[in-house]
Amino acid sequence: MKTRMLAAAMALAVTAGPALAQDVRGLRAGDFLIGLSGIGVLPTNGGNTSIGGTPNANDAFTAQLDFTYFFNPNVSLNLIAATTKHDVEVRNVPGAGTIDLGSTWVLPPTLTLQYHPLPTSRFSPYVGAGLNYTIFYSEGGSRSPGITSVDIKDSWGFALNAGVNYEISRNWLANFDVKYLFLSPDVRVNGGAVSGTADLNPWVIGVGVRYRF
Repeated sequence: MKTRMLAAAMALAVTAGPALAQDVRGLRAGDFLIGLSGIGVLPTNGGNTSIGGTPNANDAFTAQLDFTYFFNPNVSLNLIAATTKHDVEVRNVPGAGTIDLGSTWVLPPTLTLQYHPLPTSRFSPYVGAGLNYTIFYSEGGSRSPGITSVDIKDSWGFALNAGVNYEISRNWLANFDVKYLFLSPDVRVNGGAVSGTADLNPWVIGVGVRYRF
């Protein structure tokens, strides 16, 4: 999946065509970008529960909006907005195997400060770091007997970021972006009868376009 996303980003850049003959505008102080991407949210999964086993959430894919403001050509602030639905379960529970916890919607707004070492280049990479606050909502739908409620607590975490912008034209840029979120929410099942910590720690990988104002 990661390979397909990278290939899509490269293909999008290649389709620039006539843009290769244009002068590169580059990144400037005051630039404001709005982006639309397709993203994959890919939990790495881990953690523990009071009855043993390992919490697990499946991969999910959705559209994402992002907003970027440049304080100067090298430094920007980026905010992402997207929501995904994940099936959740606890695997390898002693004596029970896999316990289905239903599903949850996840809203993970993430704010990162980014550094762009090559702001005047058409192919402009960046690295960044920041904070994430993940909101879990509409938990439920378990198919395992005895599960009456699931509560996944909202959670703060750090974020690492890397990516690249490719200038297609003066106002349009192609974008490939990768974020890693340190995300380990507490989980309570049946009002706390079972508790645990889900080390989701997802990769968020996106390919899209950005419009510069």
